Amino acid sequence: MDVRIRRSTGSPVVLGETDAEMEPVEAPVAGVPMQAAGRGAGGRRKSTRAVSKKRGEKKTRAKPARKRGTKPRRAGKVTTAKRAPAARTAGAGNGSGQGKANGAEPAPATKRAPAKTRRRMSAESMAGRQREISVSEFFTKNRHLLGFDSPARALLTAVKEGVDNSLDAAEEAGILPSVRVELVEIGDDRYRVVVEDNGPGIVKSQVPKVFGKLLYGSKFHRLRQSRGQQGIGISAAGMYGQLTTGKPVVITSKTGKGRSAHHFEIVIDTSRNTPEIIEDHTVKWERDHGTRIEIELEGTYKGGRRSVDEYLEQVAIANPHAEILYQPPKGRAPVHLPRAAEELPPEPTEIKPHPYGVELGALQSLLKETKARTLSSALQQEFSRVSAKVAERIVRTAGLEPRRRPRDLKPAEVESLHRAIPRVKIYAPPPSCVVPIGEHLVRCGLEREIQAEFYACTTRPPSVYRGNPFQVEAGLAYGGALRGFVEEDGSPHSTGRDADAQQGPITLLRMANRVPLQYQQSACATFNATVDTNWRQYGLPQPKGALPQGPMVLLVHVASVWVPFTSESKEAIAHYPEILKEIRLALKECGRKLGGYLRRREHQKREERRRGIFAMYIGELVESLGNLTRVDRSKLQKELSRLAARHTDGDAEAIVAPTRRVRGRRKAAKEEAR
Repeated sequence: MDVRIRRSTGSPVVLGETDAEMEPVEAPVAGVPMQAAGRGAGGRRKSTRAVSKKRGEKKTRAKPARKRGTKPRRAGKVTTAKRAPAARTAGAGNGSGQGKANGAEPAPATKRAPAKTRRRMSAESMAGRQREISVSEFFTKNRHLLGFDSPARALLTAVKEGVDNSLDAAEEAGILPSVRVELVEIGDDRYRVVVEDNGPGIVKSQVPKVFGKLLYGSKFHRLRQSRGQQGIGISAAGMYGQLTTGKPVVITSKTGKGRSAHHFEIVIDTSRNTPEIIEDHTVKWERDHGTRIEIELEGTYKGGRRSVDEYLEQVAIANPHAEILYQPPKGRAPVHLPRAAEELPPEPTEIKPHPYGVELGALQSLLKETKARTLSSALQQEFSRVSAKVAERIVRTAGLEPRRRPRDLKPAEVESLHRAIPRVKIYAPPPSCVVPIGEHLVRCGLEREIQAEFYACTTRPPSVYRGNPFQVEAGLAYGGALRGFVEEDGSPHSTGRDADAQQGPITLLRMANRVPLQYQQSACATFNATVDTNWRQYGLPQPKGALPQGPMVLLVHVASVWVPFTSESKEAIAHYPEILKEIRLALKECGRKLGGYLRRREHQKREERRRGIFAMYIGELVESLGNLTRVDRSKLQKELSRLAARHTDGDAEAIVAPTRRVRGRRKAAKEEAR
């Protein structure tokens, strides 16, 4: 008797019997073989596959029809209550060995491994792992945020932070800055960075905190234009040197003539963000006052773009009042960048925040911490450009009383006051808090470092973003030594769109508070504003979505009490609409000046070509008229040259000279022919 499993129901079927004689068999229990119908309680059925193989029969069964829209059942995967256990346990054989005689092997029982119990943590154990994260510890693991992501950039960033601090300290003390930078190669990819200045020096008690603690400084809590802002830079450079070489930061500082210089060696305890003093003693130093810092770090020195050499040249352009002495490594000749101005720039004044830039949470904290007794007086004391009338107008617009105590305001009333501020007209912040370089000094810096044939500079009036005043200025240098090739006679090559396109894209110098920005150019608002400006209307070719092309250096400087950088590395300016607008307007002013110059030069070249044509034929005309008539040849030549100059906007002598040369050559040719 042959036993099969009906696919549609999962019940065993005895072949050879009619449908009426088919009896369903109960689904087996795991580990117990299924019994065939009609064999008795102790009989076991043979494996269907084994019986078919023995008889050599090939049977085909029609697949059961499935409903439309349902997925077909995958073969071989059946539930326990259906055919899978029966098919696997069938043919296991009974006590007489009948299953083995039919050629069927018993299927091994598959046992699933017990699942591992996941260890669960309690709230108490999780709370035991919580601890405070030191800011030094954070930046140790995320030093790329500070500009120390590669050896070449790390070397430049260390020099940048030291030079910025030196210039700031000297200017605040009213001293014309003189900065000395030295790079000493110690070994493979290891350098000692030395920055020395003639500033006022640092008090002994403050030296460990300034160079051995992150987020420690005097510039973060004031609205005043300065190069540094966050109190991270120079201490982060020392921390990077400590991580890569294990060497401490060496500082020597002297605060006045006749006083002793203090010598420190400091390392940073990154787990607590505190300085550890390794050495502290006094030394003799020939300077009257100043600071010298030495950091040994892992870095890579290279020349060209984005190098220390280029950075210091740009510092000299942005700070024409500073003198820079630079000693590069690898036995290169020292570089001296003298100051182009003998006067310090005007000192920027410190201001209070403008009400247009205050946020709701900051306003709420300010009203709780103010010492003013009334709401009106609090607005006058804590904000700039808020007079008594303006304060009363703001309070009345918010539906409050001017005599209310600031600390008694409820959150809903503070929010109403915050919404009323933009509805009242308030003057912009005073421009004295922002000090730009100035058109004259920008031009002096460009002329000192770049030999060009045309210069243009402009300074925009002060503007405001988020209540913070800022000012944009731009300058450009075109042609001259920026062009890579000249003609044999030394005159600049004729410049058209094709010639400018061969020069490649322009050089863009981005600066913020007199500090050159070297990296992240495409993420900076200055770059995007330059790309969005249509330079074709000013005579420069410009591919779509790229910088214009030509022999030009373009400088854009943004000065503000708080420059909105995109990251802690201070390499790119954020895209505020007010800043983008002012940069575009400054670029357009310089572009109009450049376009006028290029149009005038093209007109002159066109007229020169016309004068050349006249010069070629004036001699021939005078010679022919002299042979035909008794005219005075010299007088005729002067008259014709004067007419040509008048119609070509040129000089008559510029035409007479080539005419005389042409006539002399022709006269000599006639004599030779005779």
